Amino acid sequence: MNQYKKVAFHTLGCKLNFSETSTISRLFTDAGFARVDFADQPDIYVINTCSVTNNADKECKKLVRKALKINPDAFVAIIGCYAQLKPTEIAEIDGVDLVLGANEKFNLLEHVEDLRKKKEATVFNTEIKQVHQFFPAYSSGDRTRTFLKVQDGCDYFCSFCTIPLARGFSRSANIAKTIAVATEVAGTEAREVVLTGVNLGDFGSGTEENFFGLIRELERIDGIDRYRISSIEPNLLSTEIIEHVAASAKFAPHFHIPLQSGSDKILESMRRRYKSDLYRDRVSTIKSLMPHCCIGVDVIVGFPDETDEDFMDTYNFLNELEVSYFHVFTYSERDNTTAVRKPELAVPMNIRAERSKKLHILSDKKKRKFYEDNVGREGVVLFEGEEDNGLMYGFSENYIKVRTPFDAALVNKMAKVKFTAIAADGNMTIETDLESMELLNPGHLSLAK
Repeated sequence: MNQYKKVAFHTLGCKLNFSETSTISRLFTDAGFARVDFADQPDIYVINTCSVTNNADKECKKLVRKALKINPDAFVAIIGCYAQLKPTEIAEIDGVDLVLGANEKFNLLEHVEDLRKKKEATVFNTEIKQVHQFFPAYSSGDRTRTFLKVQDGCDYFCSFCTIPLARGFSRSANIAKTIAVATEVAGTEAREVVLTGVNLGDFGSGTEENFFGLIRELERIDGIDRYRISSIEPNLLSTEIIEHVAASAKFAPHFHIPLQSGSDKILESMRRRYKSDLYRDRVSTIKSLMPHCCIGVDVIVGFPDETDEDFMDTYNFLNELEVSYFHVFTYSERDNTTAVRKPELAVPMNIRAERSKKLHILSDKKKRKFYEDNVGREGVVLFEGEEDNGLMYGFSENYIKVRTPFDAALVNKMAKVKFTAIAADGNMTIETDLESMELLNPGHLSLAK
């Protein structure tokens, strides 16, 4: 009997991890476990790890120590990307009882019948080449939005990335099964769905289906007011996808498109599947159809053999592009990637830091300019529920963060508002008269493009 057993989860890393943690936690609650907070003396701790950060081992050890300080007798299970990549390393951490790799993590419930502490951790870890099954997942616990996993794995093997080694080959459910899960999500309170995956645009790889076909079918589901595409490779962002979003009443005019470098030499060394001209063309197509569309960019600085000239190619390329913000990553050496095989080409850490700082400053300027261009426009804002010093926040369809005095009547509501000015904290202010806002009922959404 598990109704008196308590389980706590902690998630590191990406939104994909969060969607998977939520799905695994629902399996536990359906089985009679009570999900509690980390500090509430749980019987089981489940830590879902990440492999993207270069200090995954330190984060994992720190969380295990924290858990056992709260409850020394707690059963500790480690899952996720780090658990797939370094299972033996994790098993040697004091206090860990169970390590599950990519293929086993959704079977966690089957491994916790005996919750007694183990002298040695038990490891279940299938070789990643043997991992072919797709497990759908979506996040819960947030009334405002949910992250819906529609794809997993990646076939690209970029020279800096360990994700294919941690998550396996690209795979997904078919459109019909994905729509069934999305329909389940439509029955929750969430009004926005963020589509997530490792390589989202590769949905349907190896079949007759594709990502464009999926978003056309998602558009028809009742009960979901807004979709957001989390991140999509430029070579997979087809014109037909862009045109669909531009004409859609549900898909937000917001794209996050990884670039990684504006230098074609570095892109080739990274084994990316496009050149800078294609990226420029994708941005131009988006802006021609949706002038106020938000475009986010992933960029890596300090990749091996990135010269000052290569970095300035990236800086100037981004400076000239009509994009809205960057996620800047400082390159870090990762085991089992081809980029680490030439240590003589390594960029000194102080230069990596300088380049990162320059791009962060440029990103702030880009974001400010994007916000300034939207002052005086109308947008559709989905308001969130947390109160912060008398204020509440929300995001417009084109990803502008809005602040306004807290009003319980706006929580989890969508409203057509007018952007008035940029506040001191960098967020957008709006006309605050509730009567001037047009609250939009579920199913009656029309996104401003």
